[in-house]
Amino acid sequence: MQTAEKQEVVVVVTKKIILFFLMSIGFVSYAQNDSLKVYKKKILEAVEVDLLLGYYNQEGIHASVTGGVGNEELENFAPTVVVNIPLNEDDVLTADFGFSAYTSASSSNGNPFNTGASSGERDYTGGGGGDGSGSGGRGPRGSPWVASTGASRKDVLTAINLSYVHATDDRNRYWSSNIGSSFEYDYQSFGFGGGITQLWNEKNTEISLKAQVYLDKWLPIIPTEIHEYELYGSDFLFDNQSYFSGVSVLNSSGASVIGYLPSNYSPIDDVKRNSYSFSLGFSQILSPRMQFSLVLDVVKQEGWLANPLQRVYFSDRTNYYVGNANSISNYENSSNTDVFHLADDIERLPATRLKYPFGMRLNYYVNEYLVVRSYLRKYLDDWGIYSNTYQLELPFKFNMNWKLTPSIRLYDQTAADYFAPYNEHLSTDEFYTSDYDLSAFSSYQIGGELVFTDVLSEYNLLSLSLKKIGLRIQNYQRSDGLSAFSVSTNFSFVLD
Repeated sequence: MQTAEKQEVVVVVTKKIILFFLMSIGFVSYAQNDSLKVYKKKILEAVEVDLLLGYYNQEGIHASVTGGVGNEELENFAPTVVVNIPLNEDDVLTADFGFSAYTSASSSNGNPFNTGASSGERDYTGGGGGDGSGSGGRGPRGSPWVASTGASRKDVLTAINLSYVHATDDRNRYWSSNIGSSFEYDYQSFGFGGGITQLWNEKNTEISLKAQVYLDKWLPIIPTEIHEYELYGSDFLFDNQSYFSGVSVLNSSGASVIGYLPSNYSPIDDVKRNSYSFSLGFSQILSPRMQFSLVLDVVKQEGWLANPLQRVYFSDRTNYYVGNANSISNYENSSNTDVFHLADDIERLPATRLKYPFGMRLNYYVNEYLVVRSYLRKYLDDWGIYSNTYQLELPFKFNMNWKLTPSIRLYDQTAADYFAPYNEHLSTDEFYTSDYDLSAFSSYQIGGELVFTDVLSEYNLLSLSLKKIGLRIQNYQRSDGLSAFSVSTNFSFVLD
């Protein structure tokens, strides 16, 4: 073969080799990309289902519905179902549905007289003419210390929420959004929001931004005596259709009078309550054992921020009662079961509120059995409340399956500018409340959580594999006499 022909053959063979090599690289590259696509770790591997059950019980002596004095007994039962659904490797949809069923002695006394306003069904257990010598005037009985059998004594709050999370391929950025709604007999809420979380520095540093909007609406329920005044005007004590027609109203001496008039009352002019929140979070792994995080929130509320069911009493106005005249002098004692102080007005608060909470966490890994979690939160708002929260948790692992987390939480706050106890407000004040949640108090909460994790998925229910079971118990004590106990359980399953 001639040299020129040989060179041509070599060139052709060389081109084929190069082409084969390039095709091989392309195939390998495609195979690698396809492999990455197939085996990329998912945010969530399988559908997870959480069943949560919560029970809460409280007692107290400063019921806000009856103006800062009275029975605060409350029981609440709250089951919730949460379903986490992986849509693909990068996206997760979470849906949760739950309801909260409660009975409340305080709320029941929106109408403390055991029948509905304007129903005409009144229990006349009174005695003589209301001159202070007998049991009082004709009319229904009530007391801030006795739960009424009215419709407002119990309610069910129903809530549903949907959230969506998307992660980038490198898992360094997460986008989230949510939407939800809840409703109960006198309140409706609709909310939506979103956020972004960015990780870098080999996932040792994290910054998150979140925004949330709640567009809420009151379906106002007001105290019976205020309702009748609004319905029938200044003659409501005499109108034949009024609940108070023919009822003896008593003064502080127990004498029957006709002067009661909640003249400070004016109708609610805005039933909306909107809230807008913005949250900035920062987290940093300081060492293989220590993590630090900060959270700063800004919350703005506007609309009707008071509770229309909560009464207020003025110290510069005459006191008026319905019921047993002999019990008036003992009104603030729980032994009073048959006389009720008629309201001067409902709670009134500013139409705007700004809140500025700031929190810090420091977690320290002691060893494979113990972690120390600490939390500090500062709060202030333009209503005059300043508060501090201190919390410590000590998760302790016994083995691969069992973990116990004892915890303690300490809290203190100053009173809002508009708070005063029962019967201590002035009628000349622009804003007023006797809700002890806005008073100065301190509190502590102690408890713990016991969690069993089914590491080997040994337990199954139909197509559900048990992931973990949690039991949490908390005891809460407040310096104003409020005490509460709660217990909750969490059953987590993975759908096979």
